[in-house]
Amino acid sequence: MSEAKYAMSNPMYLTAAFYKFVELADFEDRKAPLLALCEQHHVKGTILLAREGINSTIAGAPHDIHAVLAYLRSDPLLADLQHKESYADRPPFNRMKVRLKREIVTMGVPGVDPTRMAGTYVKPEDWNALIADPDVVLVDTRNDYEVAIGTFTGAIDPHIRTFGELPAWVEQAEQLRATNGKKPKVAMFCTGGIRCEKSTAYMRAQGYDEVYHLEGGILKYLETVPPEQSQWAGTCFVFDERVSVDHGLVQGTHKLCRGCRMPLEDGAQESPLFELGVSCPRCHASTSETQKRRARERQRQWELAKARGQAHIGDPASPKTATASDGAP
Repeated sequence: MSEAKYAMSNPMYLTAAFYKFVELADFEDRKAPLLALCEQHHVKGTILLAREGINSTIAGAPHDIHAVLAYLRSDPLLADLQHKESYADRPPFNRMKVRLKREIVTMGVPGVDPTRMAGTYVKPEDWNALIADPDVVLVDTRNDYEVAIGTFTGAIDPHIRTFGELPAWVEQAEQLRATNGKKPKVAMFCTGGIRCEKSTAYMRAQGYDEVYHLEGGILKYLETVPPEQSQWAGTCFVFDERVSVDHGLVQGTHKLCRGCRMPLEDGAQESPLFELGVSCPRCHASTSETQKRRARERQRQWELAKARGQAHIGDPASPKTATASDGAP
């Protein structure tokens, strides 16, 4: 069935997010056939390929998404690939991209190997007991704008703008200093797990012996742990059309600034610095007038296309796929 016919007969689009750290020596050769398969099935989104593995968020008709997943799992190296699902009544992405990268999540530290050095997995149902330990240093490995709308009670916010800034923070963090020659126990978490696998591998490489991370990330915790038992405060930013999710993975109320692709803070839309599709108080000063003019034109074209009942390739209502920074998984 074509994408257009599917959209008319069934409004549900399946989004699949997945990643796996695995040695892919031939990752460059995988790009063309994978892109061709996704295009054949009208699947949209982004797939990152690197020597260290695969990281992706894709969306389309359920049977088409499952066809792509089956193709990937037919490879013995990806046979146990796990994915997370969510549904939407409109296509969340406008293009299909398969990109070759140095890393599937960018830290910029050579030699960090999550396949050998990742920390100890902690299941969501056991997470509360771990972080209640006063000897555990709890670290949120996500970017500052993600932490701003929700995090675990008592977690440390490194105030990083990108994941690549985390190692520098670790080097100077007072909370991570050794006491009596012994480094502290550390628990780390992220949205879906990918940043935690790499960050805990980095911590172990730096001599931290007791390092833990939340298996399945915040998303699995919110899906698994009842609200009345939860230590999570706020909502969780996600890199797809939902923008944020609450307990039970129910869509949150946050909106996205189409200028900086970050969640709008409370009261942002009432600010004179907010302009729909163009800027918010956070990013207004950092974009030039030329960039703002382009954004206004993009917004105008999108509104015209919407009035005609057509999709616009630069749809400002669709968040940027951000698999490389964990969005995905």
